Amino acid sequence: MVMSDRDYQLIAAIQGGLPLVSHPYADVGRRIGWSEEQVITRIGEMQQRGIIKRFGVVVRHHELGYTANAMVVWDVPEQRLDEVGERLGDQSCVTLCYQRPRRLPEWPYNLFSMIHGRSQERVTAQVEQLIEKLGLSDIRYDILFSGRRFKQRGARYQ
Repeated sequence: MVMSDRDYQLIAAIQGGLPLVSHPYADVGRRIGWSEEQVITRIGEMQQRGIIKRFGVVVRHHELGYTANAMVVWDVPEQRLDEVGERLGDQSCVTLCYQRPRRLPEWPYNLFSMIHGRSQERVTAQVEQLIEKLGLSDIRYDILFSGRRFKQRGARYQ
């Protein structure tokens, strides 16, 4: 796909987030001289061709009252990694779930899952429920609560 100057205008217009209005694509279109339909169609084409890899919402959990944020790290046997990762990722309390390489001997964990809660006690209870529900009692894990909040935003392109 050949990118035009107008495509770059579209990316610049959406990379900071969509406007919080009833018709955000129409609003973006007005700003760059396109129709709402043109904006939606072109974003879809860019997604199909892999130019835009992800298009989603950045939720600011703290503002919604979810102040206890934890990365739960798991030491999953390689032969179970896909199965455990998929099952964890399907749980409503898990907002992210991804694999990372171990850094032995200091860091044995290879699966990371994020859970947000209104208290550390609630997050801990959710982890315990996940272990019971998914049969993970044989897998070593640790709960790492956030101590500092960083700015949340999507990717930026130059």
